[in-house]
Amino acid sequence: MTTELRRLRNYIDGEFRDAADGRTTEVVNPATGEPYATAPLSGPADVDAAMAAAEAAFPAWRDLVPGERQKVLLKIADAFEARAEELIAAESENTGKPIGLTRDEEIPPMIDQIRFFAGAARMLEGRSAGEYMDGLTSIIRREPIGVCAQVAPWNYPMMMAVWKFAPALAAGNTVVIKPSDTTPASTVLFAEIIGGVLAELGHPQGVFNVVCGDRETGRLMVEHSVPAMASITGSVRAGMQVAESASKDLKRVHLELGGKAPVVVFEDSDISKAVEDISVAGFFNAGQDCTAATRVLVHESIHDEFVSALAKAASETKTGAPDDEDVLFGPLNNANQLAQVTGFIDRLPAHAKVEAGGHRVGDKGYFYAPTVVSGLKQDDEIVQHEVFGPVITVQSFSDEAQALSYANGVEYALASSVWTKDHARAMRMSKALDFGCVWINTHIPLVAEMPHGGFKKSGYGKDLSAYGFEDYTRIKHVMTSLDG
Repeated sequence: MTTELRRLRNYIDGEFRDAADGRTTEVVNPATGEPYATAPLSGPADVDAAMAAAEAAFPAWRDLVPGERQKVLLKIADAFEARAEELIAAESENTGKPIGLTRDEEIPPMIDQIRFFAGAARMLEGRSAGEYMDGLTSIIRREPIGVCAQVAPWNYPMMMAVWKFAPALAAGNTVVIKPSDTTPASTVLFAEIIGGVLAELGHPQGVFNVVCGDRETGRLMVEHSVPAMASITGSVRAGMQVAESASKDLKRVHLELGGKAPVVVFEDSDISKAVEDISVAGFFNAGQDCTAATRVLVHESIHDEFVSALAKAASETKTGAPDDEDVLFGPLNNANQLAQVTGFIDRLPAHAKVEAGGHRVGDKGYFYAPTVVSGLKQDDEIVQHEVFGPVITVQSFSDEAQALSYANGVEYALASSVWTKDHARAMRMSKALDFGCVWINTHIPLVAEMPHGGFKKSGYGKDLSAYGFEDYTRIKHVMTSLDG
C-alpha cells in the first residue's frame, strides 16, 4: 500500500502555490529515511513572483509606525505559542529531532526572540540632532533596507527562520525566505500562521513570502534585481557563492556560516562538570550546530582522565526516534550528511583513536553514535574541517600559549569556550581567542539580547540582539539649513 505524500507549496502574496512549471522534490524524514512530502522546486517565474509581491508590499510596511509593526510581531509570537504542537510536529518530521527537546529547547526561545524584536522595532532611532557647521543641523535617519532574500539552513529550520524574518520585519523590510530543500515543512507552516496575522490586521500579504527549492533557487533569489540584501545561514561554500552572486549588483550580504569551536579545558577545571556540559553541548542536535562543542583542547596533565570520562559520557548518551523521551539527539539530517560524517571517521589517520562510537546506529534513518576521537594533531582533517555530526575530537596542550595557537589555528571563528577557575586566565583567553563568542565555564547558551556571529570564514553580520537588528537597517544623513 502506497501512502500519499503530503503536498507542500510556496507562499507568495498570500496564496499557496505550486511551482510555475510544476516541478517538485521529495522531502525525506531523517528518522525513517522515507519520503513524507513533496515540495516545489521553484524556478525563475516563482522567484520573480515572490520578489514582485515583496517589492509591492514594502512601501506600506516601511511606512508603518514602529508600534504597528510591533503589534504584528507580538501577534505572530502569540500565534506560534498557540500552535506550538503543530510547529513541533512539523519540525520533528522535518529533522527527526526529539519531540520533547524541540518543545522545551526551541519553541520557548523562538517565541522570546520574536517578542524581543517586536520591542526592538520601537528602538529604530538615530543619534540626536546637532550642529556641526554654523547654520546647519544634521540628523541621522535609520531606515529599512528594502526586500530581503533569506536562505535558512536545515539544522534549525524553525529557529533560524525566526532569526531571519523577525529582525527584518521589525526594521520595516519585507521578506522572501527559502528553507532548505530537505526541511521546508515548518517554514511553510510559518507562512500560514504569519499570513493569517497579516490578514487579520489588514497588512499586505507580500510582507512575508516563502519559496521552496534547491541551491539553484537560492542563487536565483540572491542574484535577483529586487532584493537589497541577501542573508544566509549555511556552509562556508554556500556563503562564498552568495557573496560572489550578491557582488554583481553590490547587495548587502549577511552571512552566518560554519564553525569549529575550540573548547579549552585547563588543569584546574572541575572535570566532571566540564565533561557533563561539554558532552551535551557537543552532541546536542547530533552535533549539527555551528557552535557545537566538538573540538576539545585539554591540558596534558588531565588529558587521560578527561578522555576516559568523556568516552564514558558518550557511551551513555542515546540517540533515537523522535518520540523516545530518553534520547539527547535524533538523526543526521540527510543521507549526504551521514556519508560526510562517516567519511571523516573512515579517513582518520593511524595516530587517532576512536574512544567511543564511530559507527552508524541501526539501518533505518540517518542515526550516528555519539563519538569521541583522541590522539589527534592540529593539521588533521577532522580538526581543521567542520564535521557537523555527533563527533567530539580531543587534543592535548602543554600551556596557555599552545592552547591559544591550537584554538585559533583554524579557518573558522564563530564560537569558543574556556574552562578554568582562574579568573585572570579566563580574561586573557577571552581577549586572545579570535572568535565571535567566548563562553567561560559553559558552552552554547544563547539569549535574544546578545549577538551571535563570527569572524574569518564563519562569515560576517550578527544575528539576535540590537546588533542583529541594526544589520537590517541603513543609515541616512539629513542636513538642513537654519536660514529657512
